[in-house]
Amino acid sequence: MDAKQTLKKYFGYDTWKSGQEEIIDAVLSGKDVLAIMPTGAGKSVCYQVPAMLLPGITIVISPLISLMQDQVKALNEAGIHAGYINSSLTESQITRVYAKAAKGAYKILYVAPERLESQDFVEFTEQICISMVTVDEAHCISQWGQDFRPSYLKIIDFIDRLQERPIVSAFTATATEEVKTDISCVLKLQEPKIVVTGFDRENLYFRVETTGRKDDFVLEYIREHPGESGIIYCATRKNVDKLYERLSADGVSAARYHAGMNNEDRKESQDDFIYDRTLVIVATNAFGMGIDKSNVRFVIHYNMPQSMENYYQEAGRAGRDGGPSQCILLFSPQDIMINKFLLEHKDFTDISYEDIESIRGRDAKKLQIMEGYCRTAGCLRNYILAYFGEKRNGQCNSCGNCHREYTEIDMTEDAKQVINCVWETKGRYGLSIILGTLLGADRARLKEVGATGYKTYGVLKNRSESELRLLISQLLTDGYLCQTTDKYSVIRMGNIAPLKDAATRILVRVHEDKEPERQAKPRSRRRSDSLTKAGYELFEELRQLRLAIAREEGMPPYIIFSDKTLIDMSAKVPRDKTAMMNVSGVGEAKYEKYGGRFLDAIATFLEEHPDSVISIEVDEDASGDSSKEKSVPDKKVKKQKGAFYLNPEDGDKFEYKDLSLLGEIRDELNRITSADNVKRIFGTDIFRMLTGRGYVEERQIEGRSVQVQTELGLSKGIAAAEKISKAGNAYTVLMYPPAVQKEIVEYYIEIGKRT
Repeated sequence: MDAKQTLKKYFGYDTWKSGQEEIIDAVLSGKDVLAIMPTGAGKSVCYQVPAMLLPGITIVISPLISLMQDQVKALNEAGIHAGYINSSLTESQITRVYAKAAKGAYKILYVAPERLESQDFVEFTEQICISMVTVDEAHCISQWGQDFRPSYLKIIDFIDRLQERPIVSAFTATATEEVKTDISCVLKLQEPKIVVTGFDRENLYFRVETTGRKDDFVLEYIREHPGESGIIYCATRKNVDKLYERLSADGVSAARYHAGMNNEDRKESQDDFIYDRTLVIVATNAFGMGIDKSNVRFVIHYNMPQSMENYYQEAGRAGRDGGPSQCILLFSPQDIMINKFLLEHKDFTDISYEDIESIRGRDAKKLQIMEGYCRTAGCLRNYILAYFGEKRNGQCNSCGNCHREYTEIDMTEDAKQVINCVWETKGRYGLSIILGTLLGADRARLKEVGATGYKTYGVLKNRSESELRLLISQLLTDGYLCQTTDKYSVIRMGNIAPLKDAATRILVRVHEDKEPERQAKPRSRRRSDSLTKAGYELFEELRQLRLAIAREEGMPPYIIFSDKTLIDMSAKVPRDKTAMMNVSGVGEAKYEKYGGRFLDAIATFLEEHPDSVISIEVDEDASGDSSKEKSVPDKKVKKQKGAFYLNPEDGDKFEYKDLSLLGEIRDELNRITSADNVKRIFGTDIFRMLTGRGYVEERQIEGRSVQVQTELGLSKGIAAAEKISKAGNAYTVLMYPPAVQKEIVEYYIEIGKRT
């Protein structure tokens, strides 16, 4: 098996990301490597793939316990045998890891740098063949790096003690020329292949806001981006607690994380965020190292960080899946004073006086550079890249400063077009549809609802989305439009009478978007743009299945499949193994473990929505519009089905059991119904009905959402049963007796009588 086949088999990808193939080829030819690749560029694949092909074991040195645990879990999920040794294990557990590794059970073993000096580890390494030593977060070896760790200086001593020198590979996301030189010299890399793929993360949008009302900004941002996962970094524990309490008081589901909390509370907060039980976490920079959560859509810095390295690393935790994400820094002059205070009280234990003075000077310089970033009127992306030695000609046109030429403009005529668009929608749709229509966006959802046929479709394509958002916000504030407050908020007509007066003007203070550059470099099409409403419904079904599996297996949802993989799965709607293996991110091990359940879910969805168009692929041809509907043979408009019910005669067909799972009751109800053109019933529908009767409820137990029976439910005979997942994790299910089954049947017969 070669490297390309290994990539496909274990990771599910058909192609390499930039720099990966070059790095892997160098390693497999026996060369040392130093690779500098931005977060999300696939650094881990660069040592994991060759580790599978080299003869012995690869030792990966990492300072981050959480990263070790996540990567080992992900590797084993992918069918790659890996282990780790760190302080989270007991001595007996470490002994077992040594024994398994000595027998060849692992291809990759993660270790903390402190472990390299221990006698038991030294003795262990004398028993095994080490083909490669990989240094992750290699910037930690340099005193010029943002996270210098003295323990990293012991790595070269460890390598020198080995009987035969292995290949040495080093990886980092951020390194200046000074740090790059330090890494190469301190690790004694031998004629290394140095690969710098670039520091730019094109999917990240950088923005600086100078404001004294940071709490209000954060709260408003979260409200404007419902359902998005994000991290909010604060410089101090006090700010973390204050902001967390403010968000909680305003009904935001948030967690917090800082060093002043005990280990148990910190772990609970971290797990809540990783497992999507809370969407937002407020934290100091103690949080995030090694957190491989792919769907973080925004990172807000409540305070200015102390260095560009810190900022870029922390901001880079957004958009690891490649999706568009926001990196916003809230700046106030007080941030400079806070950081100066923190640097003055920095811990310099075990560092010589000469080095302390050198580090203090370096820190002061980095703080000045960071302040310059916050105050510059130039391109923010270019400022960052220039710091890391990557020069760009011309502005990026994809950051806050490139769009920040404030001016007050008359948008009265634009406002009338917005109002015309809302009139055409008849108040049925929300902001996304209205914006897409006015901008002439090429999205399946707009075609599905008929918005591409509106007179207002594309009439404001000369405007930027940010301008139209400002305009619509002002129209809502002024009462020309109104917005509902329910879950699926829609925009409706307000009082437009004042606009009939020719003297009425709508003036909006905006920062200009620069259209020529945007047209020269169009935004790449998102895979989700091809999904129709039914496609998004399928995506949500697959997300719920992923969440259920994650709870069974006791692991973060993104380790099973990323959102990007589920979107591709929704667009391609695979019906068999061959088609599923063509979905990005589906490898053989993951298919064997999860593929069948996702295929079943897709098949069930298509059975319940037989006439739906799931996605519409759009090809840019000479005509500019060659739409191809795909995924379902019958390209008809979806027929609306009614709510589920039973006819009276259906009740006699129900087969009662002593105790039934909710899923079994659901399947039996779907089997017996003779009602025409009704939706299939889901277990959640039945659970909701039983909740209404006070028999069951959902509780948070040990940080997990668990279904339990109430006292009334116990009296009705509802029982709890313990199950064990394939991974050996225990979980609880509820079992329902015939009397409750009968109540459920009678309930849906009664629904039928009223239909």
